[in-house]
Amino acid sequence: MTDSKTLAYINMYAIFGTLENLCEIDENARALLKNKKPISIGFEVKDGPAATLYFKNGYCRLEDGCAPGCTIKIPFSSCEKFNGMIDGTVTPIPTKGLVHIGFLLKSFMPLTDLLTKFLRPDPEDLKDEKFFEESTVLMFYLITVALSQIGNHDAIGSFSADHIVDGDILMSIEGGPKATIRVKNHHMVTIKKDMGNPRSLMEFKGIKLARDLFDGKVNAVASIGEGTILMGGNISMIDNVNRILDRVALYLA
Repeated sequence: MTDSKTLAYINMYAIFGTLENLCEIDENARALLKNKKPISIGFEVKDGPAATLYFKNGYCRLEDGCAPGCTIKIPFSSCEKFNGMIDGTVTPIPTKGLVHIGFLLKSFMPLTDLLTKFLRPDPEDLKDEKFFEESTVLMFYLITVALSQIGNHDAIGSFSADHIVDGDILMSIEGGPKATIRVKNHHMVTIKKDMGNPRSLMEFKGIKLARDLFDGKVNAVASIGEGTILMGGNISMIDNVNRILDRVALYLA
């Protein structure tokens, strides 16, 4: 069981947020944005999330809130409509910046298509080592951000978040990406780097193990027993985070 509002927050901050990381690690993504004037797209969902994507010099960043000065503004009357844009069943209509429709069609949409290629990969593509690593890194960032959104907005996820004490939880892939889940007053925020001095930590021993976990090919509890997932610090925090992680697969399916 999932709900449309939580999914809208995941789509806004986890899906669109992963465009930042795509542009950082993939040259084809940067190529779609090079030689373009700086441009921003503001998304505003009624009774849901609002954020702005900024594009400049081949890179992208997501900031909370629909910026008044955004180049293009795309509002949505409901979370369902916004989610429909993500799954391709709703065509968005900008209320500002129609003269920049070319950027949406020739740069933004191809960029989101490229992200989809990495997040929902063809098994053949995963045989390429570079693609496999990039895809897994992007999935790591997607999952860690989705984790916080589910903890904040999903009824079952919020129940687990209510049992997490204040502090930072470091999640990482050995030799790879790191993310800090910051909890304060049971509200969760994902910061896509190691902020230092975590209260607890969870590390996946290698990119292949992380991928197998993300794809459901191995059991997390068994991996902990085998020592291929390292845990430390406040174990209660990790236990409740794992309960929320169980919800992530339902929303990202």
